[in-house]
Amino acid sequence: MSESRTPILVEADRSTNVNSLLATRVAERGQQAIIEVKQGDGAPWRSITAAEFDARVVAVAKGLVAAGIEPGQSVGIMSRTRYEWTLLDWAIWAAGAVTVPMYETSSPKQVQWILSDADVRLAVVETTAHAEAVRSVAKKTPSLGRTLVIDDGAIDTLVREGADVPDEEIARRRSLANLDDLATIIYTSGTTGRPKGAELTHGNFVELSLNAVARLREIVGVPGSRTLLFMPLAHVFARFIGVLTVPANSVLGHTPDTATLLPDLAAFKPTYILSVPRVFEKVYNSSEQKAIAGGKAKIFHWAASTAIAYSRALDDPKGPGIGLKIQHGLADALVLKKIRAALGGRAEWAISGGAALGERLGHFYRGVGLKVLEGYGLTETTAPACVNVPDKPKIGTVGPPLPGAAFRIDSDGEVLIQGPQVFRGYHNNPEATAEAFVDGWFRSGDLGSLDEDGYLRITGRKKELIVTAGGKNVAPAVLEDRVRAHVLVSQCVVVGDARPFIGALLTIDTEALPGWLSAQGKPAMSLQEALADADVQKSLDKAIARANKAVSRAESIRKYRVLENDFTIDNGYLTPSLKVKRNVVLEDFAHEVEALYSEVQTNA
Repeated sequence: MSESRTPILVEADRSTNVNSLLATRVAERGQQAIIEVKQGDGAPWRSITAAEFDARVVAVAKGLVAAGIEPGQSVGIMSRTRYEWTLLDWAIWAAGAVTVPMYETSSPKQVQWILSDADVRLAVVETTAHAEAVRSVAKKTPSLGRTLVIDDGAIDTLVREGADVPDEEIARRRSLANLDDLATIIYTSGTTGRPKGAELTHGNFVELSLNAVARLREIVGVPGSRTLLFMPLAHVFARFIGVLTVPANSVLGHTPDTATLLPDLAAFKPTYILSVPRVFEKVYNSSEQKAIAGGKAKIFHWAASTAIAYSRALDDPKGPGIGLKIQHGLADALVLKKIRAALGGRAEWAISGGAALGERLGHFYRGVGLKVLEGYGLTETTAPACVNVPDKPKIGTVGPPLPGAAFRIDSDGEVLIQGPQVFRGYHNNPEATAEAFVDGWFRSGDLGSLDEDGYLRITGRKKELIVTAGGKNVAPAVLEDRVRAHVLVSQCVVVGDARPFIGALLTIDTEALPGWLSAQGKPAMSLQEALADADVQKSLDKAIARANKAVSRAESIRKYRVLENDFTIDNGYLTPSLKVKRNVVLEDFAHEVEALYSEVQTNA
């Protein structure tokens, strides 16, 4: 199959906009909770009704009006994921303006580019450090007026200054935009080159949200549904969820620090979880290490294998046999229920995007009782273009197109996309916009295939396709995902373009290392000591061998090197959405790649 299309379920009124979604929620469920806010010190989360939230949105929007923001102008937000981010987003829309997010980890140079390219007139940032980053480039961003700091009372300042703005002005501004008008400019996180500003419209958010709710209602729209947002709100996936929860009648929570994610999940008790694969890997690895440290390694691994076998059997028409059901019940009582409890105890569904989760983890979590549905999308598609559906999930795929969307596989294997979620173009960049489309289809840059049911399987990134000296085309993602599944491996970058064979650069997960060493009965050691340890080396060798089983001999990793430092957002090797900046890694570690191949020549 070369093309797959899903009929649209909900046609939105073209005269409406994102504000209409909140208005409907307030009219229908105004006295019910829409958001819960973490109070700290173990106190219960504070509930905010839809009516209360709407009133606060209006009050903040008045402050933006008083600050001189006109309809269509841009307002920047630079903050971690927190309640105030979502409040500001809706207030900016209520003022008829355009939200421009900036990652809180952005450098002054990146901030300057976004502020100037998007013509931002007012910036609201989280901390004084963020404010300093903005002010340091003020001379190069002449259109920028004030910079307000959330930690210094920015919200209260806006509310106070806007007290004299009439309600009628906000009501007027809320109705100005239609589905074709600009809602936000989201700058790509920049795995290659300077970030481009994707222009997303009110229609992108409204039509995608309404159709996603209609198709995934049993996940996001059942009574009592709730989700905890911990991904950065500067990322399109988190922004989409912030909108989706409104028509879904879900309750939304925020947590800014993944270091406290598990306690926050346990306290908030989400019914569905939205995340990137790395978080699911971390939860698995953390559970495994705790079991090993407690002397229960064999029980954990048996329970994990049983969960995977049970999940695989669910795909068989005969289903799991009686013996496997009994084993699964025992595994659940001993191990699996504890993992569910770690995720809050109420979560039945999870949606994973941003990278491949891998069949092993997909089956593991389904065996645990958490059905993980993989999806796929980009900034340019307002996050999801497709997702596995509850009534017919296929682990290993990213599902069929969402209602209204369509996929086509080009002659070179590139995935082309159409649908109401596809952006209208790159801000101030007509050349890049023209290059991004062919015959009305958006070029995703990803490689994939469609099965007989129209489900998409992503096989790699077009620009990342490696061609060895022998002419073998290798998509690195398959190998990288499998190697990274090992508890000791944080990141894996497969190399080999124009080389005689495939190699890899690995980094060690320093958070997992102490637990692994303890479980092996080994003393604590530094990263440098661990890299020289024979047992660590042997374990990494097994990870490579296990990954190689998924590919042919010509595609397999023949040599690898372990780097002394991990890739992080702070050191510039990961994007804020935790994707490896491959071009930066290959440039900065070119000597490591050369050493990898020169070792072979020396030994030959």
